[in-house]
Amino acid sequence: MVSDSSIDRILASVRGHLGVEIAFVSRYIENRQRELTHVSSDLELPMGPGFREDREGTYCWNVLQGRLPELIQDPADHPMTRDMPITDFLPVGCHVNTPLRLADGTVWGSFCALGRTPDRTMNERDLSILKSFASLAAERIESSLESEMSLMEARKRVESMLDGHGVSTFQQPIISLKTGEPVGVECLSRFPDLTKRGPDAWFDDAELVGLGKELEMTAVRCALDSLSHIPDHMYATINVSPATVASGVLRELLETVETKNLVVEITEHCQVTDFEELAREIAALKAYARIAIDDVGTGYSGLRHIVDLQPDILKMDMVLTRGIEADPARKAMTAALVRLASEIGCIVVAEGIETEHEARAMKNLGVDCGQGYLYSRPLPIVAAQQFLLGGSTRG
Repeated sequence: MVSDSSIDRILASVRGHLGVEIAFVSRYIENRQRELTHVSSDLELPMGPGFREDREGTYCWNVLQGRLPELIQDPADHPMTRDMPITDFLPVGCHVNTPLRLADGTVWGSFCALGRTPDRTMNERDLSILKSFASLAAERIESSLESEMSLMEARKRVESMLDGHGVSTFQQPIISLKTGEPVGVECLSRFPDLTKRGPDAWFDDAELVGLGKELEMTAVRCALDSLSHIPDHMYATINVSPATVASGVLRELLETVETKNLVVEITEHCQVTDFEELAREIAALKAYARIAIDDVGTGYSGLRHIVDLQPDILKMDMVLTRGIEADPARKAMTAALVRLASEIGCIVVAEGIETEHEARAMKNLGVDCGQGYLYSRPLPIVAAQQFLLGGSTRG
C-alpha cells in the first residue's frame, strides 16, 4: 500500500473545497478487488485504509467502465446506484469521482469525494476541482511507487550479497610512523560493480531496507576468513557499526571462532542511541579483540565516550590529516589526541595520509601509525600479504 501523508492532506483539502464529509483514494488490486489506501473523514466510518471489497459493487469501478457518470448529484437519478448496497449502507448522497492514472496511462485506482446527502448544486466546476487534486495525488502515488521499486531493487541487491559469495575483502596496510614498517591492516569490504556504487552505498542500501546488521556481519565473516594471510605479529581490524556491536551478534560470532591480533573498529558517523548498552558489549568483546574507535575528531565519538569505552586504538579521521603540515588548528587537535591517548594507554592511527609532508607532521606530533595512499591503497588479500612481508616502506 502507498504510504504518503501528503495524500491525506490532499484529501482533506478537497473535502474542504467541495463541502463533503468523505474523500478517499482507492486502488484496484488482484482478484477483481478494490482497496482503500487513504480515507479522510470526520465521521466514524465502517471502512478505512486497507478495507477491500469486490470492485464490481463500487461506484468507482463503474465510473471507470463508463456505466456511471463522474458527477452524481443524487444516486436516485441513476437506476444502478439506487440498487447498489453501498448507497443506503454509507449512505451516499452525492458523489464525484475520477480515475487515477499514472504517467504511462495505467489506471492505478480512483480519487473520490462524497457527501451523505444529495447536492443539486454540485457541478462540473466541482468535478474540475476534484480532478486537479487527483492529479496531485497521482504524482505523489507515482513517486511513492518509484521509491518502493527502488527499495525492492535495493533489498534484492543486498540479499544477493548475504551468502558472502559476492563480497570480497581487501586489506589496507597500517604503517608504524617510527619504523616505517607495516604493523597491521584494515579489512575493507568490496562488492561487485553491478551498479557503479561504492561500499558505502551498499551499506546505506542495507540500512535503508533493514538489513544493515546482516550485511555488516556478512562482511565481518568474509574479513575473518582472510586473517590467515596476515603475519602472526601483525593485527587486523574489522569495521562494525555501534548498532551491530550493541546487538551482541558480533560477540556471539567471536565466541565461536579462533582469532588472534584482532581489532574491532567501531565505525560510522552517527550518534550512539544507547551508550550504556554499547559500553557493556565493548567490555565483553575485549575478551576476543582489541577495540579501536574510528572517526576520532569528527564522528560520534566525543572525548567522554573515548574515556568511558577505554579503546586500545584511536583512529583519526582523514579530515584532520589533510594538509595538517600547514594548519595550526589541525596540529593542535592532533597533539591533544596524542596526549589523551598517552594518558589512557592507547595508540593513535592517522588515516588518509597521502603526502610525505602529512606523514612527517604526524610523526613529529607523536602519532604512532599511519594509513593512506602514501603507503598503499587497499589491496587484494594476496597482494596485501606480499606487501606485509616485503619489509620497510616510506617512513
